[in-house]
Amino acid sequence: MGGTLSRKRLKELGTTYALLPLRVFLGVTFVYAALYKLTDTHYLAGLSDPLSFASMTQGVKVGSPIGPLLDLALKAPTAFAVAFAIGELAVGLGIFFGLLGRVAAFGGALLNLSLFLTVSWQTYPYFLGNDLIYLMAWLPLILAGTPYLSLDSWLASRRGARL
Repeated sequence: MGGTLSRKRLKELGTTYALLPLRVFLGVTFVYAALYKLTDTHYLAGLSDPLSFASMTQGVKVGSPIGPLLDLALKAPTAFAVAFAIGELAVGLGIFFGLLGRVAAFGGALLNLSLFLTVSWQTYPYFLGNDLIYLMAWLPLILAGTPYLSLDSWLASRRGARL
């Protein structure tokens, strides 16, 4: 048993690092989504392009429970679309690197809640829409934060070392 890990220690490691795959997946996915939006010629094109943020927002506004809020977004669709993509980028980088992990997870949950209440709202049955599961995936990270292999833990250890 000298060089091998005990079952108890393996279980502890598994429990400790259980959220890392979720962090990596959500981090990479949100960074990719943001970069995809910001480099897509259609995303910022305006109402004349059916694949633009403005057109998609206009299309889901009627059936969305947050339709009046979408009217606000449609007053400045380019600015709102850029802000949404930058929000995704910040959330993705924050959760991937574990910097302000709970804040990043909360931001991700808000982004996915807005997508659920707009884009996925009319999906039937509800479980076929992917935004709800993303929303639920953020909850463990809101609760647990990013205490391991993260900038949050590194910063906390540096603060502790100074005290």
